[in-house]
Amino acid sequence: MLKVGLTGNLGSGKSLVAKIFEISGVPVYHADDISKKFLTNSDVRQKIRSAFGSKAFIHGNDIDRKKLGKIVFSDPGKLATLNSILHPMVMDDFRLWIASHSEHPYVILEAAIIFESGYSSEFDKIIHVSCPEKICIERAMKRDQTSREELLQRIRFQWEDEKKTVMSDYIILNDGSEMVIPQVLKIHDLLINLSLQDKEV
Repeated sequence: MLKVGLTGNLGSGKSLVAKIFEISGVPVYHADDISKKFLTNSDVRQKIRSAFGSKAFIHGNDIDRKKLGKIVFSDPGKLATLNSILHPMVMDDFRLWIASHSEHPYVILEAAIIFESGYSSEFDKIIHVSCPEKICIERAMKRDQTSREELLQRIRFQWEDEKKTVMSDYIILNDGSEMVIPQVLKIHDLLINLSLQDKEV
């Protein structure tokens, strides 16, 4: 079974691509969503309180994700601290998740910062959803109802689209110039065939 990473910058359409893979029968682990769930973990809350103080919390013991986001996206060091708390837990959970999907030719982990977090070596192949930054920002502003300034603050912590494109095995272009579904299905067929070749070796 192949382990495939699916990445793309904020507003690139990565979640849409993940959904198409899921409809095609591919198990997809949504790392960004899982990391949010870990914020309810008592050990995680304790570590975050120690690292960022009570200003990251609301109603005493509940983490305020918006406040936490403003804290970490204003300081690279604080973002690195948060990632050091969450990322190892997510990857350990992903490894356990893989074991329950071993009958599939390949599985996908969807995450925005596979390269930035240093976990790209965990995967046999990586798919990058490519889209110009201008279009990404416009999409994200409509989707999240947030300001351009706030989005730019978050985007500066992501690698440039061009850099990820060079480092990825497969590229899905989602700038409106090509239909996305045929691109996904082509990669799906390639990964199925690659998995079959691995079994024959």
